Amino acid sequence: MPSFALKVTRFGFAVVGRPLPRTAARLAFRLFCLTPSRRAKGEKARAMENEGRARLSAAQKIPLAVGRSTVMAYRFNGDGKPGRPRYLVVHGWGSSAAYIAALPAGLAETGAEVVVLDFPGHGLSSGRSLNMRQAVEAIVAAEKRFGHFDAAVGHSFGGASMMLAAGGVMQEAGAISPSKLVVIGAPSHIHWLFDDFSRMVGLPPRVKVQLIRRAEKVAGASLDDFDTVASAARLGTPLLVVHAEEDKEVAADHARRFEGLATARLEWANGLGHRRIVSDRGVIRTIAGFLADDGRPMRGTSAVGNPGDDAAA
Repeated sequence: MPSFALKVTRFGFAVVGRPLPRTAARLAFRLFCLTPSRRAKGEKARAMENEGRARLSAAQKIPLAVGRSTVMAYRFNGDGKPGRPRYLVVHGWGSSAAYIAALPAGLAETGAEVVVLDFPGHGLSSGRSLNMRQAVEAIVAAEKRFGHFDAAVGHSFGGASMMLAAGGVMQEAGAISPSKLVVIGAPSHIHWLFDDFSRMVGLPPRVKVQLIRRAEKVAGASLDDFDTVASAARLGTPLLVVHAEEDKEVAADHARRFEGLATARLEWANGLGHRRIVSDRGVIRTIAGFLADDGRPMRGTSAVGNPGDDAAA
């Protein structure tokens, strides 16, 4: 049953949307970009956050100025030792560097320099909103600050944003040029998000159209360009796609769209859902192996992960 707040929101858009679609669209976009509370919900979530913070204590905290935001970066193995590969790791919507800390910490154990970000509105970064333009700008700012990344790894929203940054889709926001890419439980297109959001808050069709136009104006790109499969095909960069077929937040069809792409390798991590997948030790080993690979031909679709071998439930 919809909450009272959602009922009020739907009523408001129904009343304002018809006579003032542009005004309603501005309000809808602000709501669409509003980030969730950073307070951990429940004892289990608090324990995971504390565990993640403990892992991040081994990293340097380096704030980055990105537009009007301060983005917190954490760097493992930042001693400048020659020969270290450098990796970037980014989290998903409503998450943080602490929540996914097992992943960058695990990659750092291979000897790599690893940078992980808190996106605006998340973790220790400033703000209460986030959109893909801001995420891409944060990713680009990280490469400007730390130098070329040998690989970039992203979970969920972060994976999509990273692919758009690598593909240079938002030309005004800049681009990055990693030699390898990894996406975990990530959407491969974005139209469905606007469909789901519009349905949830009851946007009239005219308001939905204006909402999409506003999002495209902010991004400086068409929603049709937010296609990470097209970006991957254009780039030709080796890509690892990790997904769970039972993922309830980002459907497995997003990963299946990469099937047949010569530069992509699809790994199913079934039983790990959308959130546990990013901290699973088996998944982290698979990613580390892919990043250390010597460039041999892609193996195609296979399976990784073990629900019983999970770093964080």
